[in-house]
Amino acid sequence: MHYVYLIESVSVPVVRYTGYTDNLRQRLLDHNSGKNVSTAPNRPWRLCTYFAFSTKTQALEFEHYLKSGSGHAFANKRLW
Repeated sequence: MHYVYLIESVSVPVVRYTGYTDNLRQRLLDHNSGKNVSTAPNRPWRLCTYFAFSTKTQALEFEHYLKSGSGHAFANKRLW
């Protein structure tokens, strides 16, 4: 499976991150252990929601949408 996930910083709740992975558990562990440079300063992170896709292409397209202007609006209204 391929996942698009939304995480939120526990220490700074206004900081959010949207990403893609094919191993959700490991990716969350990586975020919380500081292996991701862009999310390390705001550890720890909690998983807010995720979406599973059967193909990588579908997942990456949805991630790209969520990072667009209208995708941000959709996520802020419906997902966070």
